[in-house]
Amino acid sequence: MLIRCGYEITMSFDQPTALVCLLSVHEDRRADIRSQETAFTTPEVPMSIYVDLFGNRCRRLVAPPGDLMIWGDATVEDSGHPDPVLPWAREIPVTELPDSTLAYLMGSRYCETDRLSQIAWDHFGKIPPGWGRVQAICDFVNNHIKFDYLQARSTRTAYEVYHERIGVCRDFAHLAVAFCRCLNIPARYVNGHLGDIGVPVVEPMDFSAWIEVFLDGAWRTFDPRNNVPRIGRIVVARGRDAADVPLVNSFGPHVLKTFRVWTYEVGQAA
Repeated sequence: MLIRCGYEITMSFDQPTALVCLLSVHEDRRADIRSQETAFTTPEVPMSIYVDLFGNRCRRLVAPPGDLMIWGDATVEDSGHPDPVLPWAREIPVTELPDSTLAYLMGSRYCETDRLSQIAWDHFGKIPPGWGRVQAICDFVNNHIKFDYLQARSTRTAYEVYHERIGVCRDFAHLAVAFCRCLNIPARYVNGHLGDIGVPVVEPMDFSAWIEVFLDGAWRTFDPRNNVPRIGRIVVARGRDAADVPLVNSFGPHVLKTFRVWTYEVGQAA
């Protein structure tokens, strides 16, 4: 299937302000883009692209004083299949893990493994290792947290969400990531587009957060917020947690004026 995804974000600045934006389709989906990814600003300003330490496409620019609108759009070919479920996938002992996964065992800004370790082992330590244990973590997180946009807080950590039991998709992801790491399972935070394909449409659309867990030699998708296989995920960025992958990193004060996201099926691939 073909999926159109994009965004329109308007911010206001009092002075020239450097920005780094992580809004583009991830490098590992570049071959799936079927209409040239378009990005521009109003007013027009110079932009450059680099790839960060986690393999994410980052766009640099300087916002002038006043309003700046950032707009991007792409059409991506997708298999149309839901997320794979692989109950046979096993955990890899730490001694056998690839070097590249080890950073995703450590505590990070929003995932305090030191504060959650005993809680994780108390809840999940007796569950047989592998896919089933990670799914048990997602089941717990999905049931433990109440989703509420009005209760969103950008500083909320995994330890805090465990006790407050409320949050948005990033909070579900942070808690699940932290629990996995506490059990010596590499886990990383993902944000991207997830349209309502095959499920009831919920407006307004937004970017989504989920997780990837290293099992049986590969990164596997889990979604503690929705907790069911979904169709049409399009990764934008991956990192240790949300601190690594802000949609817009503003090196100065700004006011967010508009924020619009779209992700929907536009037809079948030829």
